[in-house]
Amino acid sequence: MRRRKFVSGIVKGGLLLSAAGSDAFASTIFSKAKQYAGWEVKQFKDKGLAHFSYAVTVDDKIVLVDPGRDPGTYLDYAAHKKARIIAVIETHPHADFVSAHLQLHKLTGAAVYTSGKTKTHYTSVPFDEGDILPVSAGISFRAMNTPGHAPDGISAILHAHGKDVAVFSGDSLLIGDVGRPDLREYSGDVPAQRQVLAAQMYHTIWNKFAPFPADVILYPAHGAGSLCGKSIRDADQSTIGYEKVHNYAFEKRTEKEFVSLILSDLPEVPAYFPYDVALNIKGAENFDAAFAAVLFEADNFLPAPGDIVIDARPEELYKKSHLKNAYNIPDGGKFETWLGSIVHPEEGFYLTAADKPALLSLLGKAAKIGYEYLVKAAFVYNSTSGEQSLELDISDFEKNTSAYTIVDVRSAKEFAQHKIFPSAVNIPLNELEAQYGRLPEGKPVLVHCATGYRSAIGSSILTRLLPNQRVYDLGTRVSSHF
Repeated sequence: MRRRKFVSGIVKGGLLLSAAGSDAFASTIFSKAKQYAGWEVKQFKDKGLAHFSYAVTVDDKIVLVDPGRDPGTYLDYAAHKKARIIAVIETHPHADFVSAHLQLHKLTGAAVYTSGKTKTHYTSVPFDEGDILPVSAGISFRAMNTPGHAPDGISAILHAHGKDVAVFSGDSLLIGDVGRPDLREYSGDVPAQRQVLAAQMYHTIWNKFAPFPADVILYPAHGAGSLCGKSIRDADQSTIGYEKVHNYAFEKRTEKEFVSLILSDLPEVPAYFPYDVALNIKGAENFDAAFAAVLFEADNFLPAPGDIVIDARPEELYKKSHLKNAYNIPDGGKFETWLGSIVHPEEGFYLTAADKPALLSLLGKAAKIGYEYLVKAAFVYNSTSGEQSLELDISDFEKNTSAYTIVDVRSAKEFAQHKIFPSAVNIPLNELEAQYGRLPEGKPVLVHCATGYRSAIGSSILTRLLPNQRVYDLGTRVSSHF
């Protein structure tokens, strides 16, 4: 099992200890944590997906909550603690990442606890309102149904020595926010279903979370940057008391006002979200086997015309030389999300990077959203004789702005809040393929965003979609020139 370093924090007896990514430092933190009695919470952070997962250790037993795709992270931790994983709690079928719950069950024998409303394709233990998962004398988990983000959402309450000490809220109550009610696929009237979930969230907040004592620690499944919320605060943990004061969801509103508020200004739903929900309900198979099954081609392999190629090299390298019609999604903090937004789950694709280590890292990121299954082949691209991106004459653009069709690929909310170019056509990045027909023919096209990352992706997409038009990327120059 491959080992991975992680950024994390440990809470033992209610005390947070920060940890860094080095094994030596982590070992020091672990040894210090032993001085406290009772329960211990280890938080694992996946920055790319803004995902938090947890290992709760009591004596020599571990209960995992909302684990990520690679079981090695949790198996390594259990080995370090000389403890055994006895249970995995899934607060709901996640939309933005694939969980290792089924593989952990097969590897360790740990039971998977999830709401009975989730019709899992694997053997699971129903864990609904009031159900108890005993861990040790005086320490247990209690289930609480918390629908709103998902109809089958639950939270797990850690009860230690006579009192509730922490709640693992999944995507229901987030730090400064609540989970979005629009990420699950339904048959029939989707807007009406979202209204139902939004109303359920109102009652979840006031009837389930509000009654907790102020000092109960809040451990959500996501932090700032996750698309499972729309305004999550940048913090690792909170308390119920703090959220009651600072989270807009606890402000006094009628149910109708609350529903209207949380349904407004929602970010776009990435294409892969329904796919991941279905995969989590089914249960993902062996991570290493799926990873190892990816085919590697020779350097500078040439896919067939029309095949989707994802070039994850830095945009500077891509612009100097790339395969014709390749999409440039530079490796970065949100590679997984943009990969799953641009490539639909029914499409296969080729993946390329500048070298083999980068390629392996990217495959690991693709696997976090279940997209290793979609990779037709992976290969290194280092040719200097490929296609070149058009270079913008910034002075000509400044003099003749109206001669260009300017495409703003930021979200609709960002565009409304700050129109950098009032004449720009706003098409959010993940909607380009569906809406590029709105763009007039004849004019050269200039793509921009806020930082240059999304415009690099967008310009590469439009270059493929508009073969008879010149497409330019404004990149980072928007901040220095306008």
